[in-house]
Parts: sequence; structure tokens; C-alpha cells
Amino acid sequence: MAKILLGFMGAGKTTVAGHLGGEFYDMDTIIEEKIGMSITEFFAKEGEPAFRKIESETLEELLALDGDVIISTGGGVVVSEKNRELLRKNRKYNVLLAASFEVLYDRIEHDKIYQRPLFLNNSKEDFHGIYERRMMLYEGLSDLIINTDHRTPEEVARLIRCM
Repeated sequence: MAKILLGFMGAGKTTVAGHLGGEFYDMDTIIEEKIGMSITEFFAKEGEPAFRKIESETLEELLALDGDVIISTGGGVVVSEKNRELLRKNRKYNVLLAASFEVLYDRIEHDKIYQRPLFLNNSKEDFHGIYERRMMLYEGLSDLIINTDHRTPEEVARLIRCM
């Protein structure tokens, strides 16, 4: 059984996964290893359709693993219909880490490590629209929704372990 962490960029998926213990897979890291460059570079060079294809292949591979694993997805994993189908098959174990738009925007704006193309290339209003559309998709695929606005990663991990 795989516990899948879903959520918009900046929600804390990778950070929380590090506090869960067990076998952990970060999809973005795995994809970057596969393609030999950052996702940002790949997007610019090959485009979103090529990225979504690799993302779907990676999600399918990870869901086929045996045992209790934790998978941290990229924020856009729900954009692809194929990925949504794969996530529907994992019902009971999809966890949405949710945060308000303003909290996420602030986290992303002050993140010096990850430069996110969707954030950099959109106005705040357009970025909010992307957030709203994705939140509807995440919510429709999630079995447990945890608001991370005012919780520590340890608190969120404790809630997930109780599932």
C-alpha cells in the first residue's frame, strides 16, 4: 500500500514525508534523476506534454512497488487524466496537504532553494487561478485532507500515521 501525498507546491509534501519514516520516494527527485536535469530545464527544453508523460510513467512505477511506501508527488501531478486514473486506484491512501493560497504564496515567494516556473511566470492572479483549479482536483482524489497552515511537519506526519 502506498500513501500518496498530494498538494499544491509549497504545501509541505516533501518536508512532511521526511518525518513519516519508512520507505519514501519523492517523484520530482526521481524524475530529475531520470531526465538528467532539473524539471525547470526540462519544461523549457521539452515542454509540458513530455514532462507529464515521464511523470505518469514514474507514478505508475511507484504505485507498483510492494510494501508500505510513501510517495510525495509534484504539485501538478493531478493535471494529467492518466495520473488521476492512477490515483483513483489508490483510494483510501491519498492524503491532501492543503494550505491557504496566501500561506502558500508566501512560502513559495521566500523559498530560496526551489525556483518554480509556474510561480515565476505568472501574475499573482493567474497563479491563484492555477491554485483554485488544482485544489478542486486534489480534493476529488483525496481520502484525508490536512490543513498545513499552522501545523508543524511533525504534527502533520502524526496525523498521517493514524490513517
